[in-house]
Amino acid sequence: MKTSFVIISLSICAVLLSFCIGSFYAYYYPMKYKNEIIQYSKSYSVESALVASVANVESNFRENVRSNKGAVGIMQIMPTTAQWIADQIGEEYSEKQLENGKYNLKLGCFYLSYLIEYFGDSKLAICAYNAGQGNVKSWLKDERYSKDGKQLYKIPFKETDKYLNKVLKNYKYYKNRYK
Repeated sequence: MKTSFVIISLSICAVLLSFCIGSFYAYYYPMKYKNEIIQYSKSYSVESALVASVANVESNFRENVRSNKGAVGIMQIMPTTAQWIADQIGEEYSEKQLENGKYNLKLGCFYLSYLIEYFGDSKLAICAYNAGQGNVKSWLKDERYSKDGKQLYKIPFKETDKYLNKVLKNYKYYKNRYK
């Protein structure tokens, strides 16, 4: 009788623990816009898990969010950058459209792909997504931050360093979810 009680108690604890863990992951790593992320990441040859990681860190997948610097939508794209991206891919541009999740993801996927191709490295691309392409280019030329002009050993912006680490942490989780 005592053994049965212990087994039942342990089983209940295991179920509750798995529910709590599942709730934790669902809260911190939502799976919104999965189909669109897969579609656009394939179109622009960028990993779905990376797109989901950036979207989660940037906005937690919220469409109507604006940063204090003016970035808009799920992927937090600056309107001037969005205009440039739309021109590159032959999309009609409207700043209001940046609040549309699908449109914003499409532009964000293209931009991530562009940055990865430009820098030849996803970590540099993530830094450029946050700090700007010009900043990363200048850091690579500066011996205080890059010894070889190809990799950063120090990121001068604390915000960008934290951002890179958050995206990479998210990526580890999403990599298993976008197989």
